[in-house]
Amino acid sequence: MSMSYRPTPGGQARIADYLRAAGLAQIESRGDDIALAIGDFLEAMSEKVAIHDPASLYSYPIPMLGEDGACSVVDELAPVPYDLSVILGGRAEQTTRRLALLERLVERAQETTGSDWVGIYQRRVNPAGTPVLVKLAYVGRPSRAEFPLTQAFAEGSSNSTVGLTGRALVIDDVGKHVEAGGGFYVCDAEVQSEACLPLLDDDRSVLGIIDAEAKPRAFFGPRRLARLAALALVVPAVLP
Repeated sequence: MSMSYRPTPGGQARIADYLRAAGLAQIESRGDDIALAIGDFLEAMSEKVAIHDPASLYSYPIPMLGEDGACSVVDELAPVPYDLSVILGGRAEQTTRRLALLERLVERAQETTGSDWVGIYQRRVNPAGTPVLVKLAYVGRPSRAEFPLTQAFAEGSSNSTVGLTGRALVIDDVGKHVEAGGGFYVCDAEVQSEACLPLLDDDRSVLGIIDAEAKPRAFFGPRRLARLAALALVVPAVLP
C-alpha cells in the first residue's frame, strides 16, 4: 500500500512543548535526536505497506484474566481474540490504513530501541460506557487489550496512570517501584523496565499512550527515551 499521508509534528518548539507537558525534563537537551528520530519514523511510514490480511489488523490474542482483573497463568490465552472493530465502530478503508501504519511504527520502535515490547493505545469509550485505553498495535507478547481510565485501576497500572495524568512514567526497576507503592500491571514477570509516554493533542489533552517494556533494569536511558518521545509526537496524526 502506498501512502502519501504524512504527519507534520513540527519543529523544535513543538518538541520542547511536548517534553515540558509530558514531564520529560531528563531529555530536554535531546531535541536534535528527537527530530532525527521523527524523520526516521516518517520515512518508515513512507515505504509501501502490504496489507495481505486486513482482518488481522483488527484482531489479536489476549491473556486470560484472573478474578482480580490481572493477567492469569503465563501464556494462557483467552479462547476468543480481541476484536478491535467493535470499539473502533467497524472496519473502514482509512482505519485499516492507519492501523497498518501504526503497526509499522511499533515495529520500527522495537527495532531501534531493542525493547522487548512496544504498544500504542488510544483513549476511547468501550461499549460498556467506560473510558479506556485500547491497544491498537503492538509487538511482543500478548497483553491486555483495554485499560480502564479510572483512579481505582490506575493504582495498579502505569498505563492508566499516564492516561489520566498526561505525564510520562519511566520505571528503571519494576520491583523497587512496586515495593514503593507504585502501580504496575504485570503480564510478563521478567519485565524490569518500562517507559510509558502520553500522546497529547495541541491542547495537551490525552489522546492515548505509548508503552515500552524491557527485561533489563534501567533500560530506558536518554537515547531510547528520545526515540520514544519522537514516536509519541508522530502517532497522534495517525490515530484512527
